[in-house]
Amino acid sequence: MSAPVLTIDVAHPPRHPDDVESELSEALSRVLRSQSLRLLKIVHGYGSSGKGGGTKETVLNWAYRQRERVRGIITGETYGMFDEMTRRMRQETGQFPDPDLDASNRGVTLVWVK
Repeated sequence: MSAPVLTIDVAHPPRHPDDVESELSEALSRVLRSQSLRLLKIVHGYGSSGKGGGTKETVLNWAYRQRERVRGIITGETYGMFDEMTRRMRQETGQFPDPDLDASNRGVTLVWVK
């Protein structure tokens, strides 16, 4: 059985925020239409400044605007088994292998779709 997650990389190559949002919306639609996918894992990077990148901000703002269509938004910093949302999500979607689990990866965000 495959993991219930669609992973997209919106950080490479760098793109305009409108293009990032368009790609995110297409991916969310794909997950919503799927019988097996329940998660959208977004690789947005963390920016070269070390203070967080603009693409991450675009992703988080977009995800917040989708809150009626999603069950939760889990940032890479909190994506771990000590996080209640992560535990609930993995309990319901399965314990699939994920190298970012418990890794405090600031360059990813997971969107748990309704």
